[in-house]
Amino acid sequence: MRVVLFGATGMVGQGVLRECLLDERVEAVLAVGRSPVGTEHPKLTELLCEDLFTLEPITGYDTCFYCLGVSSVGVAPEEYERITYQLTLSVAGKLPEGSTFVYVSGAGTDSTERGRVRWARVKGATENALAKLPLRTFSFRPGYIQPLHGITSKTRLYRTLYRVATPLYPVLRRLFPGFVTTNQELGLAMLEVAGNGYEKPVLENSDIVTAAARRARPAGS
Repeated sequence: MRVVLFGATGMVGQGVLRECLLDERVEAVLAVGRSPVGTEHPKLTELLCEDLFTLEPITGYDTCFYCLGVSSVGVAPEEYERITYQLTLSVAGKLPEGSTFVYVSGAGTDSTERGRVRWARVKGATENALAKLPLRTFSFRPGYIQPLHGITSKTRLYRTLYRVATPLYPVLRRLFPGFVTTNQELGLAMLEVAGNGYEKPVLENSDIVTAAARRARPAGS
């Protein structure tokens, strides 16, 4: 498997990158973004690009993990749609036909595109548009994501929330198993569906946990 990774500097992307580099079945990883990931590894190559809309077609890779995104809070509706919908489709269009494209969406996404919540409609429209491309697409809808292995969010508000929530994580996991996952599980689940597929193209949080368990590595690794 040869992976192109977008959003590798974010909390989710960092976890996905870690799993890709640890997995022997991943031959190479190309991290595409505006800033360096801060990691060196024989399998890792970086492509820095200030404007991702200007990317040239991507060749030599068979899988794309798209972890790039922005919160809708404090973002103008037009800008949110440009980043969430237009940029995602632009990047997907740079891939060879038949490639695997795994998109990180979110719990509560509105596939009907008719609900009252704007971000959910935009995410739903993005999922639906991706499904029509000549690619093998999977959309992930995680709920609460617990960062592991010292990985933190770049957003100060989120870092504060995670500091408060981390001691409660074991309780949250027991009480809400269908709504809680980790960035490690997201990475493992992406590798699993890219390599072996899944029963359906849209994975809710519980499906992500199930797929991750199929790809799980020995404890402590």
